[in-house]
Amino acid sequence: MASPSTAELLAARVRLPQHVVHRSFVAETVVLNLRTGKYHGLNPTAGKMLEALEAAPTAGAAVPELAREYGVQPAQIESDLTALCQGLLERGLIEIVDADPA
Repeated sequence: MASPSTAELLAARVRLPQHVVHRSFVAETVVLNLRTGKYHGLNPTAGKMLEALEAAPTAGAAVPELAREYGVQPAQIESDLTALCQGLLERGLIEIVDADPA
């Protein structure tokens, strides 16, 4: 399957599959893929982005809150968030549930 474009990712609902669990700690968020048995560590910013993705109706809907929280332009958050999503998708740690038709 081809990687989704930035626009497709931002319009999509993103969630953790049932075979992925995570736990946040002070210094990192640990994500475990139960199928592969591999742990993945996310820095605090990536962990916060993952939490925002889970709570938002679409990935793009998480951008304004994250931009306010970190005091950066929404375009920078979009870039960082889509890069994080691409990496998590490649590792099977998130899935695209649905996307709004463009």
